Formats: sequence, structure tokens, C-alpha cells
Amino acid sequence: MDQRPLVLALPKGRILDEVMPVLARIGIEPEADFARDSSRKLRFTTNIPGLEIIRVRSFDVATFVAFGAAELGVAGSDVLMEFNYSELYSPLDLGIGRCHISVAEPSALVEADEPQQWSHVRVATKYPEITKAYFAARGVQAECVKLNGALELAPTLGLCERIVDLVSTGATLRANGLVEVARIADVSSRLIVNRTALKTRSDELTAWIDRFAEVTRARAA
Repeated sequence: MDQRPLVLALPKGRILDEVMPVLARIGIEPEADFARDSSRKLRFTTNIPGLEIIRVRSFDVATFVAFGAAELGVAGSDVLMEFNYSELYSPLDLGIGRCHISVAEPSALVEADEPQQWSHVRVATKYPEITKAYFAARGVQAECVKLNGALELAPTLGLCERIVDLVSTGATLRANGLVEVARIADVSSRLIVNRTALKTRSDELTAWIDRFAEVTRARAA
């Protein structure tokens, strides 16, 4: 019986720019529409028979793979921490998309603030689970205001005093008068695999894991 094509889920945005050279070294070339900004397609064939690519929001990659809509994916460790899907296997750190998750607050608040004495904080974040776990481990109750973007506006407009967000260079924080006061976790992009698919299509998926691993080792050498 013919099986459906393997589907590789890739995140839109900055990580996609970093992962494409990895795919090129492996030998995966998406169809021409993939590179066209005018294209509305989200699912693409490749030069590899039986392998297709979907391009979705970074937070959705883990969901597509966890529920079996895609067998493989590239997702940030921040996403994996936030959702903690049991159906995901993460065999490989690709060494791309490096950044970190931090707590930040207005620079005017920093001088008089003492984080070690916090007992309750109100935080704007797109990572409520990571945020609650981080503060709970320190005996702090965190009230999370879920936002999907523009978190830096929250302290400015009085929504809350602090945010928890991804930080790369810190330029966006500085531009909005914010300062990092705690580092929660380092983040990088991982290859993820659906656990059920790894059992039912073991040879195919193991071969792809090995190819990603080989290229990752070569890049790091």
C-alpha cells in the first residue's frame, strides 16, 4: 500500500531564513512557488519524491507534528517548552535560531526593584506556561496576560510592569525603554518528529534524522 508523502513543517519568519541553507545542504529543494512572495500556497512539493513541505506559524509547527498532520518539523525549544506535547520526539539541536527567553521591565523600575523579593507579578507574555513554571519555582505567583505580539507596549501603556519574551539582540527592548532582569532559558531550533510516525515509518524518518544530523555536525565543525 502506498503511504502518503512525508510532510516537513517549517516555521515562517526568521527561522525559515536560517533553516533553508540546512535543507539545501541536505539536498531538499522546494518547488519554485516556495520562494515567491506572491504565492498564497502553504503546501509545497520538493525535488524528493514522497517529501512535501508546509509553511506555518512558528507556534503551530509543534501542533501539526504532535497531532500527526506532519511527520517532521523544525521548532524552537521555546515552543516545545510551552506546549510540552508528549507525542513529540526532539532528537537534534540544529544550532540555528539562537536566542533566549527573558523577563524584562522598564529601565525606570530597575533601580528600585528587587526581583528576589517578588511575591506576585503581572506579566505580559506569549509563553504563559513557561512563565508560570519559572516564577512558581521561585515561590512567586505569576498573573499572565496573554499577548501574541507587541509585548513591549504592555509596560508603556500600563497593562503590566513586566514582560516575558524572546530576546535576540535586545535592540527592541532598548528601543522601548526595557531592560532584561532575569534570563529564563536559552533557545535554539530543534528537529522534531511525531513519535507514532517514528514507529510506523521508522526507516524513512530515521534516514532523515541522520541526514539532518550529518549536516548539523558539518556546519558546527
